[in-house]
Amino acid sequence: MNVLATLTSLYMILIFVRIMLTWFSGAQYGRPLEILSGITDPYLNWFRRFTVLRAGMLDLSPIVAMAVLSLVNQVFLTLARYGHIRLGIILAMLVSALWSAASFLLGFFTVVLILRLIAYLARQDIYYNPFWKIVDTISQPVLYRIKRILFGPRIVNYRNGLIVSILTLVGIAVGLHFLIGFTISLLEGFPL
Repeated sequence: MNVLATLTSLYMILIFVRIMLTWFSGAQYGRPLEILSGITDPYLNWFRRFTVLRAGMLDLSPIVAMAVLSLVNQVFLTLARYGHIRLGIILAMLVSALWSAASFLLGFFTVVLILRLIAYLARQDIYYNPFWKIVDTISQPVLYRIKRILFGPRIVNYRNGLIVSILTLVGIAVGLHFLIGFTISLLEGFPL
């Protein structure tokens, strides 16, 4: 189990490197990138086929792929340490992995909305600056959905909508943090 845990950890590092290299698409890496792609892309492509993991230009499939590998790694480590594992522990690990991915997304979208609020308050012209244009592209669907849920068809001032959306995401993150912590402790105590 220790060997499997080590191999899983190494594979997670390779996937992380592969993901980082996709951010620098203009660079030429040659044969090393081909080898790395051959090792990691089949696993990543399995998750890319789920369209629910993509929202516009945002691809969440690598996050889910890493969360699954992290869960498998934790199972291997637990089996290596204790020689057995209970269903409650596996479920607690699963909930923890899902929460890690969800909390990352909540944090990411909160930061994006804060950046959008800063641009709005600083009166940045987002249409000519590529960075602010990306921030706006990512923030608009989130902002639209939150405003629609909270305010329905009413028209809301853009600044107030941003502030309420940021506070909503922070409130959801804090509330879920405590709920998930309680759920994990219950599952860990599960006798099976």
